[in-house]
Amino acid sequence: MTTVHSITDLPQRRAVISADQQGDPHSRGETVATRVWIDEFQALECLYSAPANCSPKLRYPDLISGCVSLVFDGLDPVNRIFTFLHTKLVLRDQETARRQEDIWRPQYLLLLALQKSEQNRHPHPQFKLDHFTTACVALALEEPRAAQKVFEYARRNIAQRAASRVL
Repeated sequence: MTTVHSITDLPQRRAVISADQQGDPHSRGETVATRVWIDEFQALECLYSAPANCSPKLRYPDLISGCVSLVFDGLDPVNRIFTFLHTKLVLRDQETARRQEDIWRPQYLLLLALQKSEQNRHPHPQFKLDHFTTACVALALEEPRAAQKVFEYARRNIAQRAASRVL
């Protein structure tokens, strides 16, 4: 069994990003719909309402994408995410309510690569986008100084999107 230590190790990621960059970039939305399990969404609500979330006030797509970026910038993100899914999320009530929100396309592509990875194929359990999104939110919020880091990554993502439009 091959162990994937980084999302850059996934050949599917390169293929997905390459395919996404072809054609008219304005023909696709900048965000993609996802869902977040209600416990993690309530934690996001706390971040959204936090006094530190100001100038500019970051909305849910920024906060969710900030969580994804924070997790993927850490050590062994693929293993951390799948470990969370296999040891914690799988044990929760699968009928748990979810909140539909949006995620920015660059972070969606990271999660899509996980969804298409070998670790999400037979004989392994099949996790969906909402599982990966929720895992990233949960793992990001376990970090020391989580709010500060999520805000920082969300702002970095905003700057990167703006810079890519200018080029």
